[in-house]
Amino acid sequence: MAEQLLMDKAGAARLRMIIEAGVGLGGVDLLGFALEHAVTEADGLGGMVHVRGPRGRGLLLMATSGIVRTVAQDWEEIAVDGDTAPARAVAGGASVWMSALGGQSIPEVSVAQRSTEGGTERAGEGGTDGGARHGGRGPDSPLGHHPHAAAPWSPLSALPAGSGLLAVPLLTPDGVVGALSVLTLGEGQPTPQQRSAVETLAAWAALRLREPSMGWGRIDPGRLGKEPPVTRLRQALEAIKVGSWEWDLTTGEQLWDESTLAILGMAGQSTNQRFDTWSGLVHPDDLPWLLVEIEQAIRNQRVSSLEYRIRCPDGTTRWVSSRSRVLPGEDGRPGRMVGTVWDTTESRIARDSVSRALRHMSDAFFAVDSEWRITFLNMEAERLLGASQELLGRNLWDALAEIGIDAVGLGLQASYRRAVDRGTPVGFVVRWPTNRRQYQMRLIPVPDGLMVYATDVTEMRSREAESVAAERVTADRNARITALAGALAEALTVQDVVNAAAERIMAPFGASGLVVHLIEADTLHVAGQVGYPETFFRDFEGMPVGDIAPLDEVHRTRTAAFIDSVEEYTERYPRMAGRPAEARKSSWAFLPLIVSGRSVGCCVVSFTEPRRLGGEEKALLITLSGLMAQAIERARLFDAEHMRAQALQRGLLPSELPRLCAVSTAARYVPANEGIEVGGDWYDVIPLSGARVALVIGDVMGHGLSEAATMGRLRTAVHTLADLEFPPSELLTRLNQVVNDLGDDFYATCLYAVYDPVTCTCKFGSAGHPPPAVVYPDGNTTFLAHRPDPPLGTARPPFETTEVVLPRGSLLVLYTDGLIESATRDIDRGMRHLTKALSGAAAAAREDDAAGSSLGLERLCDEVLAELLPGTQLMDDAALLVARTFAIPADSIASWTLPDGPIAASEARHHVRDQLEGWELDELAMTAELLVSELVGNAVRYGKSPIALRLLRAERLICEVSDGSLSTPRIRNATETDEGGRGLQLVAALAHRWGARYTATGKCIWTEQPVS
Repeated sequence: MAEQLLMDKAGAARLRMIIEAGVGLGGVDLLGFALEHAVTEADGLGGMVHVRGPRGRGLLLMATSGIVRTVAQDWEEIAVDGDTAPARAVAGGASVWMSALGGQSIPEVSVAQRSTEGGTERAGEGGTDGGARHGGRGPDSPLGHHPHAAAPWSPLSALPAGSGLLAVPLLTPDGVVGALSVLTLGEGQPTPQQRSAVETLAAWAALRLREPSMGWGRIDPGRLGKEPPVTRLRQALEAIKVGSWEWDLTTGEQLWDESTLAILGMAGQSTNQRFDTWSGLVHPDDLPWLLVEIEQAIRNQRVSSLEYRIRCPDGTTRWVSSRSRVLPGEDGRPGRMVGTVWDTTESRIARDSVSRALRHMSDAFFAVDSEWRITFLNMEAERLLGASQELLGRNLWDALAEIGIDAVGLGLQASYRRAVDRGTPVGFVVRWPTNRRQYQMRLIPVPDGLMVYATDVTEMRSREAESVAAERVTADRNARITALAGALAEALTVQDVVNAAAERIMAPFGASGLVVHLIEADTLHVAGQVGYPETFFRDFEGMPVGDIAPLDEVHRTRTAAFIDSVEEYTERYPRMAGRPAEARKSSWAFLPLIVSGRSVGCCVVSFTEPRRLGGEEKALLITLSGLMAQAIERARLFDAEHMRAQALQRGLLPSELPRLCAVSTAARYVPANEGIEVGGDWYDVIPLSGARVALVIGDVMGHGLSEAATMGRLRTAVHTLADLEFPPSELLTRLNQVVNDLGDDFYATCLYAVYDPVTCTCKFGSAGHPPPAVVYPDGNTTFLAHRPDPPLGTARPPFETTEVVLPRGSLLVLYTDGLIESATRDIDRGMRHLTKALSGAAAAAREDDAAGSSLGLERLCDEVLAELLPGTQLMDDAALLVARTFAIPADSIASWTLPDGPIAASEARHHVRDQLEGWELDELAMTAELLVSELVGNAVRYGKSPIALRLLRAERLICEVSDGSLSTPRIRNATETDEGGRGLQLVAALAHRWGARYTATGKCIWTEQPVS
């Protein structure tokens, strides 16, 4: 009994050493490590590890040990609901041993039970996660038939009696993700100690399986190639490389767009792929945990966000991030998975670089979250907190207690909690009980927890005077680095970086100047400066870096240069002897700005008096310049992307509004100031026939390039439909179909209004958009009543049309919800606020109009925006379109009813000639008579009565001929022998514009002629 107890303790100690040796492994390395030691502990011949594949896949072979290749091929994929030991272990959630007696496999399943939807069922007696029995995939499976999926394992049946396969499930909090199997050879089942050892190693590997490995391959910086020359608008649309993909879970086919192919290094290849194509690109170390995540996302129909490595066909390795969601099929089961993918290699390199720097820093550093779980620690912190423990994810107080540290008695817990509660840094000195050394603790609260710096100050504390100075230096250094790092993290633009650095570097060091030079193609550009005469850098812009000796030296050597006096400066750079006097400086620190191993510029910190910096000060300045370089590079990318986003927005909105006789207009667009993404708010003013005008405003739900592109499509579609003279209800019906064709995830609101200056009527329709506001000439402000229709993409036609009369001089105000609604203001309150703002601004605009100023509406827009959006942080875009209505005078309108016979053309010419003479437009009479004669002739010959003629004198002379027929004339090519067919060709040649529209009683053909 005592001997058995000693053996158990020795085995437990051996397992602890194995697990400690495997800390840091991940992916395939983790599975292989656990499998090899499981085979050893069970005295086995070999083994293998399977991981559950995504929907439609069986158990996929991830690692083998001691299994010949020909045998392993038969086990590359096995059915989840099959009779093999791994399948039964996965199905039952318990260990399974299958023996080979007389060439037959006899299962010996543990008595552990598992719960199913139908009740409790003994492991190995049923249950399946999908797929065909004994095959893993039926003939209708999306991945097709696998020839080995149902094959019995012939080597097992060929072994002598007593041999078998021990399969242990890989258990995670979300369920069983696979199985670890060991081939045994002996007189019977594995002993309880052997089975326990294999189960322990399998449980340890399963819990760490979902942690991605950190291995790296060769990275090709030029993997994306060069973009072809395209327009600025196209560049803006392609600026952010995000690919989209779709996976049909029924057929197994995957569809990748061109951006996805480029990101995965398969540009120019077919866009129709399969699951095996993608899994072949995934780095082997990441594939096991990735399969687990995807399978569980499909099973639970949840959104998944993953970051993993791929190995491109050209041999390079990249990091990519993917976000996807599962869409149900018609039967309610998962049918498709759709998502996006983008390249995160550069950001991953940056994160790993920072992590490695922290990992190897001389001070102990660790971080905890709001629940006091350890989320990061470097090597010094591991030694401080006990390197023999697995510390990541553990509670800090439990970890300290295990190494014999009383956190409450030492005051650690109170200090840590005080730093978190107050939200301010806390510093103190503590003697660490485990090594009896003294540490300066610096606690820095962050939004999601606490960062802890621990500096060994034992030697410094031995001499009181030196220790006080050292503590001050250390605390000051950490505070400066932390303060500058925090400020740089919030800096968006390069100028923000310069301002943050100047504020936190100049005063502590007693500096009087700071300047940041960026170097591109060996040319200098001054990114920003503080403390220099305004004219000092006038000659620097665009100068070759070789002409400025100190900067050229630092740029080439990538080494900081410190100059203590003017004499030293003149001795080192005699050609630059006059510069110190011009700059009024006497000592300098020239600091290189290095990002990813390349020099991008130089930061110069200068002093008015001669100054010799100490070693600690020099080291700190070099460290701070490294933080600045990273922030500047990030800010330059932000500036470039922001410019592209602005170019995209400018390209999708109208550059200027047309000048019309029916209305005078002004508009404003205010983008959201969170991030750099463009929005989907838009507006437009479209001239129509008969001096009418269309006013339209819309809002595509969401932000980003996709929404902006949708906005551009809708604006183009509205222009096309408006030119076809569709009424508001019909136009919204057709626009709704356009949105439906874009997909299920696109929705938009739109308000379309048509104003007629002849009748002073406005007809409008709305699809989920806020109602328009009207400010009448007497100053009364109201919102036009309209029964709201659902947004485009969800509506079912027909749409409602509302008609109102707008007296001359009324203001019609169209807007998007971003103007009146916010996180602190609901839509009803916002509409009341808009009414108040319009009432005051409209009165001032009327005064401007009365004084003959053309800036009345522009001023009104600015005042409304200042009242409703007073410099607040906008989470949504806002658009505003204001139109002042006018009426065509009665003496500028003339209309007649014409007879049905051939005499109608003669009468029409007579009416036109007389009316134009009265309007003093005789120079247009000849052309107008020809146009009217042709149009009336067509109406008499092909149309129906009544036939009418109307002339409008506006910014152009408009001739309209209407009849009772609904047939629209079209230009045709007449042959030389045809007697007719040339009338509309003549109309098109003589008129500035012409067209046709339907009316309530028939149709109207119109022409326009310029009025000089």
